[in-house]
Amino acid sequence: MRRLIDALADDTDFFIEQVQITAIVFDNSDDVTIWATTFFDQELHFFHLGLQFQSLDLILRLADNRAAALQEEVAEALATVTEWPCLLEYTSEEKPPVQLPNVALKLSCTYPADESFEGEDESDETFTIGMEADKEDDEEYEPGAPHNIFYLEGVFLRVEP
Repeated sequence: MRRLIDALADDTDFFIEQVQITAIVFDNSDDVTIWATTFFDQELHFFHLGLQFQSLDLILRLADNRAAALQEEVAEALATVTEWPCLLEYTSEEKPPVQLPNVALKLSCTYPADESFEGEDESDETFTIGMEADKEDDEEYEPGAPHNIFYLEGVFLRVEP
């Protein structure tokens, strides 16, 4: 499975279809991240989608016959979560990936916040959190390159005549 960002020709907004949600992660009390897959150029790709809860609710309502159960599961998890992040996973036979039939998502790329801000003195010292990245990770995330995390620009439904 490939990263969706690696399949894009440029970083403009784009549409994807055939989306399957594999996990919902409550990052904090305001934000949520969806882990998902999609078929793009006849290959399976994975990506992360950063959302606010209102957008999550909209997407869950489009989950065909699983919509009501998913909304209840999310509501229960939110009511009982005591530690952030909180993970709801959909990767087993009992909880298969959540398909979004006839839905197209318009996405936009995100970028790392590792560039200095305009007007800041570049000689200021910065600190590093004590985790050493693997060499592969360093090569995978080039400075200024977009992440495999996207923002939702819009949700569209396919209307069949």
